[in-house]
Amino acid sequence: MRYIYGIHTVDSLLRNDPKSIQRLWVQQGREDKRIGALVQLAQNQGVPMAREPRKDLDEMVSGRHQGVVAETYGIPVHGEDVSTNLWSEADLYEAIESKDGPVLILVLDGVTDTHNLGACLRSADAAGVDAVVVPKDRSADLNATVRKVACGAAEVVPFVKVTNIARTLEALKKQGVWLYGAAGEAQESIYDSDLRESCALIMGAEGGGMRRLTRDLCDHLVHLPMTGSVGSLNVSVATGICLFEIIRQRRQMPLANPAETR
Repeated sequence: MRYIYGIHTVDSLLRNDPKSIQRLWVQQGREDKRIGALVQLAQNQGVPMAREPRKDLDEMVSGRHQGVVAETYGIPVHGEDVSTNLWSEADLYEAIESKDGPVLILVLDGVTDTHNLGACLRSADAAGVDAVVVPKDRSADLNATVRKVACGAAEVVPFVKVTNIARTLEALKKQGVWLYGAAGEAQESIYDSDLRESCALIMGAEGGGMRRLTRDLCDHLVHLPMTGSVGSLNVSVATGICLFEIIRQRRQMPLANPAETR
């Protein structure tokens, strides 16, 4: 049993996967428009609902619930629900193969902070990333904090947990996906890189960056130019900037042949 909380997160869950919700708990006395819209949506989706005092909701979760807590059945096993955004590696490779045009994959190599993972997912959703790939070990999981920070993105962005990041990166290369790793010491600026073809943006762990094997597999290492006194950016901030540079290039300078491979 899990508890998902926060208005944006619960709203996204109700719209995208209402069958995963066992019961919606709403704070007694909250009758504002946002709560009213959420209650109406739950009723339309056939989700059971109950009112509880705020103190009871406070005991359910440790974060700021904003008056709504969804009690869920837990993360579904892959294959049980066709609407789930939890993909297997096979799903990832099939999606790349079937997409008409360049793909954009975000690989997070060891991001363990839940707030950073949530923020990265939010940026990934906004940028239209095709999938986010993380290792099964050395990575934050999709817990309540991640979902709250992601503001609904954790329920819709395809999320792939892989056993061996290096093996997955090698498979992506075979599918024509170029690997761009973000590294502060890289000579090439991301703004001088041609990011219009299918590519995977690889972001390393907080502080340590990418692992050596991950770095060695990259086709290009790129950096964000820093002109101030600060030497580096938070991984979620850097992820957002890099993703939208890719989107900017693709919108302004489309490839003559988007289907071009390695």
